[in-house]
Amino acid sequence: MIKKVCIFASSSSKVDGCYYEAAQKLGALLAKAGFDIVYGGSSLGLMWACAGSAQKSGSKIYGVMPERLYNMGVATDHCVELTVTKCMRTRKAEMDRISDAVIALPGGFGTLEELSEMIVQKQLGYNNKPVVILNTNGFYDKLTGFFDTIIEQNFGKGSHREIYYVAKTPEDAIEYLKNYKADLKPVTKEDIYVK
Repeated sequence: MIKKVCIFASSSSKVDGCYYEAAQKLGALLAKAGFDIVYGGSSLGLMWACAGSAQKSGSKIYGVMPERLYNMGVATDHCVELTVTKCMRTRKAEMDRISDAVIALPGGFGTLEELSEMIVQKQLGYNNKPVVILNTNGFYDKLTGFFDTIIEQNFGKGSHREIYYVAKTPEDAIEYLKNYKADLKPVTKEDIYVK
């Protein structure tokens, strides 16, 4: 059962307003659906737009932040729990440990790295959580096109497309989470390797 949704998203405050609008809408919808939020713990960018909106709408928010960023003073005091980790690697592990689902909003290199790791974790059978890519304004079109290239050129299997879901709108993302059915069969080497 999904209770806590991990949000990966930009910390930039200079992105177009359409991204903020979608992040805030997603946060409100997550709260309305009864989900709590796990996120980077800061008061910056799209991550805070989503988490702050969720909190205002009734969600509990859980922050996970590496010590280096925490010492820069970017943490919010609105989290019911803020975990400070040694580094980014331990931060990702903790976010993964305490969440039941993942949504990647538009973001930069950090968001891309977090999303990629969650896709690989699911590919290898370390979890079977829903992984959603929120494709606001077509932001992820080229990335998902590259994913297609990976599969078309046999660097991945066609079935790997089922690891993640590309949502066009916040409403679409919420519906996917509500209706998600985990594949409980064990991952085999035939599921992973292209032969």
